[in-house]
Formats: sequence, structure tokens, C-alpha cells
Amino acid sequence: MKRFLKSYQFTFLLLAAILLGGIAGVIFGPKAAVVKPLGDLFLNLMFMIIIPLVFFSIASAIASMDGMKRLGKIMGSVVVVFLSTAAVSAVIGILGTMVFNPLEGTDLTSIQTIMDEFDPAEAETEDVSFAERLVNTFTVNDFSLLLSKSNMLQLIVFSILFGLAAAMAKEKGKPIADFLASGTAVMMKMVSIIMYYAPIGLGCYFAAVIGELGPQILGGYARTFVLYLGLTIIYYFVFFTLYAFIAGGKDGVKIFWKHAAAPSVTAIATCSSAASIPVNLTAVQKMGVPKDIAETVIPLGANTHKDGSVFGGVLKIVFLFALFGKDMTSLTSILAILGVSFLVGAVMGAIPGGGMIGEMLILSVFGFPPEALPIIAVISTIIDAPATLLNSTGNTVCAMLVTRLVEGKNWLHRQLAMSA
Repeated sequence: MKRFLKSYQFTFLLLAAILLGGIAGVIFGPKAAVVKPLGDLFLNLMFMIIIPLVFFSIASAIASMDGMKRLGKIMGSVVVVFLSTAAVSAVIGILGTMVFNPLEGTDLTSIQTIMDEFDPAEAETEDVSFAERLVNTFTVNDFSLLLSKSNMLQLIVFSILFGLAAAMAKEKGKPIADFLASGTAVMMKMVSIIMYYAPIGLGCYFAAVIGELGPQILGGYARTFVLYLGLTIIYYFVFFTLYAFIAGGKDGVKIFWKHAAAPSVTAIATCSSAASIPVNLTAVQKMGVPKDIAETVIPLGANTHKDGSVFGGVLKIVFLFALFGKDMTSLTSILAILGVSFLVGAVMGAIPGGGMIGEMLILSVFGFPPEALPIIAVISTIIDAPATLLNSTGNTVCAMLVTRLVEGKNWLHRQLAMSA
């Protein structure tokens, strides 16, 4: 019980602050805006560090790859499995929101007050071709433009190239790689310092938001949580079973569910994919996964395999689309939601602090105002436990899928025969 409370104490603190803020917003209405500067302070602190955090985190991760001893076939299989399951998650997530829109029936007229205050200075007014838009999405024509939260994708591309160059430089690039690793550690320490203020900042900002938008939005959060739980149950029981079947047939399904309880309970109890690594390693070895594959997939998956976060990305984007009255029915919008949610969950998950970075990426790509960040940060808090369940326990069934690709169709039969 003590371990459970320790694992969730910050989450409980955030929820309590958000709840108090929501109550204050309902009671005081527009007058609650008096505490908005305290929320703006937290928002500005996060935006202030986001550029160096993204650069150091991504560039360091890429630059240090030279020291990772992985078999090419295993790593190739890991990439295929992780990306495939993340893509499936994105599609399921958007289908879920089409069936059950979390903000349907909510009075959103008061959101216009925020929209009226939002003046996107960099909004495009001229028509550009698809090719030009693609170029502008991933690159900028001046280095100084990378130092803006409005150009997150471009910064990510630059950081990947910088880290790759450092890795390819080998010994000559090692001082740079060490500098990037040190910079990442310092930036993460800064994040941890700022997060001490998060309960106050988010609580005050949420009070102002509820006071401005009205208590109707609280129902939207409740429906979002219900939708996420529904998607979690479907994905956990149906798709994990499907993945286990693809990996090892009927025997794969049996052996997966025989050993899935411990990883699942640990994920929910600790709310941490990293803390679940030892239990997951033990479980996958009982499932017949070879040691070298297990020791590659599980630690790597704890940082990069985030199917639950992909679901969260879809819900955050759809929530903001509904809140700001954007069209979600066009093919372009659907593809954009799929692509960004995939990037938020599957790619941002590899970055320390990737949740907040992913949320900022959503604002940047779709042109939402910075004031929308706390609105979707609340969603991250309320879905934390079920998201960890999918992220962490999903690594065990993915280890089986990777083994299927590396060892061949009859891998499980051979393992069972060896253990008999």
C-alpha cells in the first residue's frame, strides 16, 4: 500500500489541485481569472525550457546509439512491431472518438473568449502547394527560427540530424555526445524543479479556465476518461490477444494470459513503465522469449513503446478540435490527427518529459493557442494509470511478436519442447 501511495502521490496531488481549481472556477466564475497569472507563470516556465529540452533529449538519444549493442535483425523487428502496434492504436483511438465524441452536447460558446484573444501572428494567408507546405513543415530557412516553440517538428528534425552526425563522428564526436548527455540531465533536473510548482500552476490555471468556459467542460473530461477506459479494455483484452495469436497461435494466447497478470498489476501499482521492467523481463522469459530478445525489447519498450500514449494523443487532439470548433470529418483532418497522435505516442515517448513535449507539438502543428496546454495536460493526469497499463504490459506481447519475426513461425513450440 505504501508503495502504491508513493507511486501515485504526485498524480494525486495534481488531481487534488485540479479538483480544487475546478471547484473554485465553478464557485467564482469569471472572477477566478484573478489567479490566472499564477497559472501563466507555470506555462511560461514550461515554454521557456522546451526548446533546449527537446534538442538535448533527442540529440543525446541518437548520439549515444553507437554504444548500443543490438543485433540488426532484432532491432529491425523491434521497429516494425513497435510502429505497427502504435499505428493500430492511432486508428482505434480515432474510431473510438467518432463513435463517442467526449465533448458532444457541451455548450462551447464561451470558448470564443479565448479564440478572440488568440491572434496567430505567423498564420499563413497565402496559398502554397502541398510540396511547399511539406518542406515548411519539416524545415526552416534560418537557424534562429528553430528557437521557437512554433517550429517543434523542424527542431526535432534538426536534433535527429545533429545526434546522428555526432554518432557517425565516433571518437571525435564523443565529447559532443557526452555534452548532450550532460545537457539532458541538467534539463531534466530543471523540469523536476519546475514540476514542484505544477500543482499550484495547473490548479490556478484550471480555476481560470473553468471560470471562463463554464463548468460544462468538466463533463467533457469525465466522458474523455470513460472513453479512454473503454478503449483500454478493448485494446487490452482483444488486441493483446490478437497479437499473442499472431506471435504464437493458440499456444501463444494461452501462455501470454497465463503470465500477463504480474506485469499488468505492477504497471497499475507503480504507474511507471521503467519500474515494471524487472517484472516484465521475468514474465516474457516465462512466455518463452529468448533472453537476448527480452533484454532488448523490454528496456527499449519502456521508453519507446507507448500505445496507451497514442490513444491519449488522439483524445487530446480531438478534445481541442471539438473545443475550438475545428472540422474533424475531412480526410485531411483525420490523417493529420492520426499522424500527430502517432508521433506524440510512438516518437515523443522516447524523450524524457515527452508527454509535455507531445502536448506542445499538438499546439504547434494545429495552431492552437498556448492557453490550451493546461486543458490537455489535465487529460494526461486522469488517464495516467490505464495508459501505463497499455504502455508497459504491451511490451510483453510485443516481445513475443519480435521473437516470431526473429526466430520464425515455430519458435514457441521449440521453446516449449526445450522446457518440457
